[in-house]
Amino acid sequence: MVTSQTASPAITPDAAPLAPRPGSPVSPELHGERRIRSFHPRKGRMSTAQYDALSRSWDGYGIRVDGSRRLDLDAWFGRPDARVVLEIGFGMGDATATMAAAEPERCVLAVDVHTPGHGNLLRRIESDGLDNVRLAEGDAVVLLRDQLEPASLDGLRIFFPDPWPKARHHKRRLIQPEFVALAVSRLRPGATVHCATDWEPYAEQMLEVLGACPELENLHAEYAPRPDWRPVTKFERQGLAKGHVVNDLLFRRV
Repeated sequence: MVTSQTASPAITPDAAPLAPRPGSPVSPELHGERRIRSFHPRKGRMSTAQYDALSRSWDGYGIRVDGSRRLDLDAWFGRPDARVVLEIGFGMGDATATMAAAEPERCVLAVDVHTPGHGNLLRRIESDGLDNVRLAEGDAVVLLRDQLEPASLDGLRIFFPDPWPKARHHKRRLIQPEFVALAVSRLRPGATVHCATDWEPYAEQMLEVLGACPELENLHAEYAPRPDWRPVTKFERQGLAKGHVVNDLLFRRV
């Protein structure tokens, strides 16, 4: 079993990471900027196992996104030239843990605002002995903009983000030109961008926005075949049960 003593967040030495109280929601002071967001901070119910895992292991594996300091990913993961994939919106984290276990050579930085999901993913880190996963609680835009170095990521995964289906809410969708430009600036050449959604109008928007970015090339004519290695998520199962069509998109940073 991996314990919280095996790893610690690597940040500049003049400040310590702010760990949340187990079971607390994302602190609103970390999201005080005036801009449109693609998420609502969520608390939800936590099981005893999730709460205990958060209490035991957060200090070793998690940080709160506060925008105050850059992360040294190599030091945090304890690997020289760490190959880090950023996963935005991991839900309960079971698919994240499964993919991390299948690729121990690849590091995963998983960011979300759902507190029970952090607890559940930490529980999987402990039970599965994963040393290649780290967690961030908070706004992925702030994380990308203020805490990750340019060309520091080996990949980006965004699986089943909120589709914000009502027309007046489309501005809240994560995949927008400004976000893509920011994310691409944090990707190394050759890094991949992998998105998946069960909402076809959002898939069309993703295809248009990603395809319009000059630093990205589509690895397929339009949508990508569903990869066998991507586990079926809870949101994907719900979408399929409703008769939705799931589309994957796979692009590469040139």
